[in-house]
Amino acid sequence: MVATPARRAPTLREMTREAVRARIADTAIDLFAEHGFDQVTVDQIAAAVGISARSFNRYFPTKEDAVMGDTTAWGELVRDALAARPSDEPAWSSLHAALDALLAVPGTDEDRQKRSMRVLISAPTLRARNLEKHLAWAEQLVPLVAERLDGHDATLRAEALVQAGLACLDVALLTWSQPHETRSPRTILGIAFATLNPTT
Repeated sequence: MVATPARRAPTLREMTREAVRARIADTAIDLFAEHGFDQVTVDQIAAAVGISARSFNRYFPTKEDAVMGDTTAWGELVRDALAARPSDEPAWSSLHAALDALLAVPGTDEDRQKRSMRVLISAPTLRARNLEKHLAWAEQLVPLVAERLDGHDATLRAEALVQAGLACLDVALLTWSQPHETRSPRTILGIAFATLNPTT
């Protein structure tokens, strides 16, 4: 487990805001799964929740954000988990452990999470946002991986490892999201990482 600093308890206002965000996101995912991402508008999501489109945009700047969630916070979790790994651990093993720490965070509704993943791959704009997420995460992860590599081209090699690791994460989540898949995403991630298993 990765040690996390103590945090203050959320205020009632913050808890209320997060509850509303979750309700909007859940409603959006249901509508996207039923009708298709491109066919559902912000106005329709807002109406289904019982709020205005303007209120929707106070919680999510775009409808893509209702699917993606707070990718910055998740990226920071992976970064911190990677930084906490032993300095003498192979870079690939450290990267696997850091991404596994992300998947170890308990979820609330497995079926809904799987549905969210299937929606994520259903539309070009969502796939593009997922790529943007990878690039943002890589900016944080590559320097940490490069520090663990000896020899020339450490940054280049670190970039290759990080992008390969993120691809393994995507493969694991997309495989896990299939309706009849029974293995955990952590198990599938382990298989994906073991398949590549570079010697660096």
